Amino acid sequence: MSPRSASVNEELRRRSRERLLHATVELVGERGYEATTLGDIADRAGTARGLVSYYFPGKRQLVQSAVHRLMHRTLEEALEREPHTEDGRERMARAIDAIMGLARDRTVLMRQHMAGLLQAEGFLQCPEQQRLAELLRDTAARHGSQDAAHDYPMLRSQLMGAVYAMVLPNVPLPLVRLRADLFARYRLDWEQGAPPDAEAPGGRAGADLSRFFATDRPAGDQSK
Repeated sequence: MSPRSASVNEELRRRSRERLLHATVELVGERGYEATTLGDIADRAGTARGLVSYYFPGKRQLVQSAVHRLMHRTLEEALEREPHTEDGRERMARAIDAIMGLARDRTVLMRQHMAGLLQAEGFLQCPEQQRLAELLRDTAARHGSQDAAHDYPMLRSQLMGAVYAMVLPNVPLPLVRLRADLFARYRLDWEQGAPPDAEAPGGRAGADLSRFFATDRPAGDQSK
């Protein structure tokens, strides 16, 4: 068996990272943050436990990166689904529904994510978070913002507030009420986006999330 090339090794490392992100989303969603160990995540991902610390400084950083990946890919899918549109109001409606759909369908995961943001280390910058920020900033701009630097943080905070209100244990606010408030704020029609009484594309709790994590074997890898 000939040695793998540097490019194949790099691809394998990238796939290992993808599997860790995928496993984190699954396990934290099933068990919660405290009951999920880094060993559990490595075992579910089928990777060596030492690789977790190679890619991520700790569990909190891994969880935030994993949830931000899920958020930005869910948002991206919602914005680009058919019928494709460049209409700023429709794209804003899709963005709101995508993020609120995650709070509805991945309640445990999003609750743990929100709790992590309140920890001492707070909001952690990572490539996944930056991509999410780019999509939300673009959404604000297409909606008609003349000052995206101001309006994007406002949109982000309003979405975070809605998610927090939905995942608060024992006294959650209903999606319909929160959606109505946000739709009124952004001058959107109720029928835009993915109304609660319609199937939200990509958002249901039983949906397979593997499409958001590139974990298949790379071409050219002949290893066993």
